[in-house]
Amino acid sequence: MMRSLWSASTGMKGQETNIAVVSNNLANVSTTGFKKQRVDFEDLMYQTIIEPGAPITADHKYPVGVQLGHGVKPVATHRLFSQGEYQETDESLDVAIEGEGFFQVQLPNGDIAYTRDGAWKISEDGIVVNSLGYTILPEMTLPQDALGLNITSTGIVAAKMPNQTDLEVIGQIELADFINPAGLRALGKNLFVPSGSSGDPVVGLPGTDELGEIAQGFIEMSNVKVVEEMVNMIVAQRAYEANSKTIQTSDTMLQIANNLRR
Repeated sequence: MMRSLWSASTGMKGQETNIAVVSNNLANVSTTGFKKQRVDFEDLMYQTIIEPGAPITADHKYPVGVQLGHGVKPVATHRLFSQGEYQETDESLDVAIEGEGFFQVQLPNGDIAYTRDGAWKISEDGIVVNSLGYTILPEMTLPQDALGLNITSTGIVAAKMPNQTDLEVIGQIELADFINPAGLRALGKNLFVPSGSSGDPVVGLPGTDELGEIAQGFIEMSNVKVVEEMVNMIVAQRAYEANSKTIQTSDTMLQIANNLRR
């Protein structure tokens, strides 16, 4: 009887993790470039009462056996890098990646982080930065007297200057990709860093080597779908409730067993 109590408790703990992930997804439904997560579960170890294929007689064997499980546990919070929807902004410094790849951002400690957030800004020195003031790599500086900015689908950044008919090229956007993006470690702030599971970054130009192209005047929205997350929340809630009912039922059965001698 105690087995069912502990098995159900692991189910409740697992659904607590599930709800935590769903709530984080919903909280970031409007976060630029956010990628949703899901929880992956696995069943725990089994106690084998009768081994499948164990002999019954000299001529017969158990066809399936008897194995009793001990519950469930979360083993991964898998991040899904499907494409989010695009939102048109008509801002010259808003860029989105149409396809695979990440923008590169230099952290204050000198390390490089990676992001799908293309809502760029200009610092007081004219350097292209993200919303936190971190420099976009390769570094690009916009001239003070520039009249406008043009970014091609292949990532060439050019400024329109006074009294010039031709645009002045000020930089080239480079994208990075990973063999296993789901293995990236999230830092928050729309940033990721490599881990032992993601592999090393492969840097290239937009539109080459299966990297996506650049769309100026757009930002990539979160890939969270509210309806899907609401359904996931309902499923998790009902699973949590069912496991709690299992604990209550097991408790009632133990109570009946304890009262047999009364």
